[in-house]
Amino acid sequence: MNKGEQVAENLKFDMGEGEMSFNGVRYILIRPETIVRFQKEVEKAIGERTSAAMSLGGFEGGSLSTKAYRERFNLSNKEVAEFMCNMGSQLGWGRFELVELGERLVVEVHNSPFAEEYGSSKSAICHMIEGVMAGMGSTVLGSNVRSTEEECKAKGDKVCRFVIEKVE
Repeated sequence: MNKGEQVAENLKFDMGEGEMSFNGVRYILIRPETIVRFQKEVEKAIGERTSAAMSLGGFEGGSLSTKAYRERFNLSNKEVAEFMCNMGSQLGWGRFELVELGERLVVEVHNSPFAEEYGSSKSAICHMIEGVMAGMGSTVLGSNVRSTEEECKAKGDKVCRFVIEKVE
């Protein structure tokens, strides 16, 4: 892989099959309003468990993508973390910035479409991004992880800040 490869420019569209993919991994385009409406309806139905449900969905995608791209492109942990952050930015999930990678992983997301669409909240709401970051972190840090959205634009914070740490 060319480290400067632009994900968005290399998406492949198969109109006959109704499929979009990047390097053999399928993706879909969906409006943030759709996801946020779904999230709010789930919150009404199951309350606080919504964050875990949304996060687990994100974890699945983040873990699978991180493993696939690390293997496919023979990337180091730092390179795959940078690649995944770049991919998130290019796919419209906000501007991802890898702030720290060592014993823990810290990523800031500027302009999260989920926080923007959700509106004001007393708690962090970017559960899908948090899950993707946890999935990436479990691969990069090589262990079970705990992921926390410490700051969220929906709470009035400047950015959405995700901290991923190993758990014993």
